[in-house]
Amino acid sequence: MSDPHLRPGRLRLVSYNIRKALGTDRRRNPARVCNVIAALEPDIVVLQEADLRLGARPTAIPLTELSQLSGLRAVDFGQSAKSLGWHGNAMLVREGIEVSGLHRMVLPGFEPRGAIAADLETPAGPLRVGGLHLGLLRGSRRLQLTHILDELDRMPQRPTVLAGDLNEWSERVGLGRLAKRFEIHAPGRSYHSRRPVAALDRIATGAGVVVEGSGVWHEQPAPAASDHLPIWADLRHA
Repeated sequence: MSDPHLRPGRLRLVSYNIRKALGTDRRRNPARVCNVIAALEPDIVVLQEADLRLGARPTAIPLTELSQLSGLRAVDFGQSAKSLGWHGNAMLVREGIEVSGLHRMVLPGFEPRGAIAADLETPAGPLRVGGLHLGLLRGSRRLQLTHILDELDRMPQRPTVLAGDLNEWSERVGLGRLAKRFEIHAPGRSYHSRRPVAALDRIATGAGVVVEGSGVWHEQPAPAASDHLPIWADLRHA
């Protein structure tokens, strides 16, 4: 993926829980996170834990650091003037991808959670991309998936892909509500980044979206940048 411009017909989607830019060495280093993102050369990025939790929830990646991500810009999901995302969920898109609609969801469950979705006009065609960070309890995750699917049903139809930290340790059960409507892809074990044992981060594609390739990014400095490794998938319309 040496071409820095959009490639007609194919999009690279990246999902990355950046843990507020706090690395496994206990150092908060936003530049290191940005280096990981840049190395993946994505067209669309969904981030989890992109904001700090207290007060106005300021972004964990200062705008000065984001500006170093050549060709990528933040979608305006900010929970406050200082936030990058909504309940920590944020999205970056490559220049040339237009945003035609934004959707913010407040999710039910034991702890405050949210989800985002953006209607995108891409060189590969129209696409809706959702960013998720589901709860720690399976009961909460089930409620949250039901809510997300209900919200999607209220939106105009378009090819849809969801991605994020689903917090489900099992690869066999727990996501049945989502599996009825989407094909769930677990590119590999992404947590813990130093010694990956669980595929917590996943991508779910709806009708009309095909995954041509996917994986987990292990290259340095990813194992130190967060406790999750980023996952990626190359998408095209069916």
